[in-house]
Formats: sequence, structure tokens, C-alpha cells
Amino acid sequence: MSDVYTITKRATKNSLLIAGLIMLSNTVQAFEHQHTEFTKVLKNVVVSDDEKQTRVDYAKLSANPSSLNAYLASLSAVSEQEYETWSDMQQLSFLMNAYNGFTLKLIVDNYKDFAAGEAESIKDLGSIFKSPWKKEFFTLLGKERHLDGIEHGMIREWFTYPRIHAALVCAAVSCPPLRNEAFVEDKVIAQLDEQMKLFLSDDSRNKINLKEKQLVLSPIFNWYSDDFEKGYQGFNKIEDLIQTYQLDIANDPQEVEFLKTQKFTIDYFDYDWRLNDISTF
Repeated sequence: MSDVYTITKRATKNSLLIAGLIMLSNTVQAFEHQHTEFTKVLKNVVVSDDEKQTRVDYAKLSANPSSLNAYLASLSAVSEQEYETWSDMQQLSFLMNAYNGFTLKLIVDNYKDFAAGEAESIKDLGSIFKSPWKKEFFTLLGKERHLDGIEHGMIREWFTYPRIHAALVCAAVSCPPLRNEAFVEDKVIAQLDEQMKLFLSDDSRNKINLKEKQLVLSPIFNWYSDDFEKGYQGFNKIEDLIQTYQLDIANDPQEVEFLKTQKFTIDYFDYDWRLNDISTF
């Protein structure tokens, strides 16, 4: 009789435990794929003068980083198992927002050095032995990560979208413009197209020189030229990228004809690594 009672009691206890776990799992909120909180942060601190390039009010952000930290905590709470259940566009948006968001955190956490004049570039946050992009200072998908891990080990490894190079912003003046909105699953392709057009239309970073029959581009297109030579999106060389996007944004008929011929040389600007802070521009 006592054995039956013990077994019944144990079964009842296990049933209650399972029921409790089910109830707990049902109360856990699904990840918010519109990244609303990150958009609020970006709209509050990203400033644009000409709608082609943006800068960041890091002093404002460092004075009140709670919203950014809360958003990044929500990213860190996502498990690898949950991430694997998402669509490709959800995953891509998540990783691009993570890169840009944790870059902001790296600057904010060290902003006192910039304010004191002890640092003027994100590169100054590294050391002789480790670049700032190799510093493991956050958790993502259950592991300690660094920024290079997101860009090179995840995004470039798992996705074939060369346009991401106009979307990931490493907090330097020569970087592409940081959007004042998060990347989101239902708009990310259009957002990437817009980013590339904005970046290429900025004469201070990518310029058509008709007189010299030359394009002067951001060194980003040199550093990651391989990504534009694999046939993704129809790009087999940098000239294909230029024809796809520069022709779409060119207003001068001479520039249009010049671009169509592809009879031009390509050179690259020097990269300005100074912080993309509102006080730098």
C-alpha cells in the first residue's frame, strides 16, 4: 500500500512540475523582431545634416545608457536554439543590430576617454595584443563574443549579402551612415539597398571624377572586394556594384554615360578613423 502511495505521490509531483514548466514557458515573451527599443535609442542620438552621412551624440547616450543596455540585454537573452527557429531575415536583422548596438556600447563604456582627449578613435580602445574588435565584452547566442565574431564569423559566414558592408558601422567618420532606425525582417532588403545608395552618393566617401576618368571609393570596397566578386546579387566585380547603384543615383547625364562604359580606374580614399561623434564633424 505504501509503495502505491509513494508512486502515486511521485507521479502527481512530476505532473505538477511539468505543468509548471509549461505555464512558465507560455509566460516567456517571444523576441520582439521589430527592434522597437533600438529604434527609439537610434532616433534619440543619431543626427543627420545632409541625409547622406550621420553622426552620433555619444555624450547624450553615455549620460543615459539604460535604454541601450536594456535592448542589448534582450539580445543577449536569446539562445542559439531560439535563434535557429527564426527566418533568415529575422536572423540577419538581429545580427546587424547586434553589431551596431554593441559598437555603441563599446564607445559609451569608454566615452570618458574620448571626452578627456585620451582617445579619438575606436582603434584607441584596443591594445598592442588585441584590437577593439577582438575584445570579448558581451554575450550573444549563449557565448562570450567580440565584434569581429559577429561581422566575420556570423554575418559574412552565414549570409551572402555584400550590401551589409554599407550597414555595419564601426563608429568611425569614414564608416557608412548609421541609420536612425533598426533593421527589421520585413524591410531589411530595402534598407540594405538604401544604405548602399546613401553610401555611394556621399562624395566625401565615394566620388566620381569625370576629368580623370576615375572612381575614388571607400577602402571598404577594397578590404572586402572578395565579397563583391562571388556572383552574389549579380556582382562579379566592383564595377558591377557601381553600375547597379551609381547608375540609379546619378543625376548628371555625363556621369551616366561614363558609368555605363566601365572605362574607368578605381582608387580609394584614406580611411578616417576618428570617432563619428557630433563634435568631430
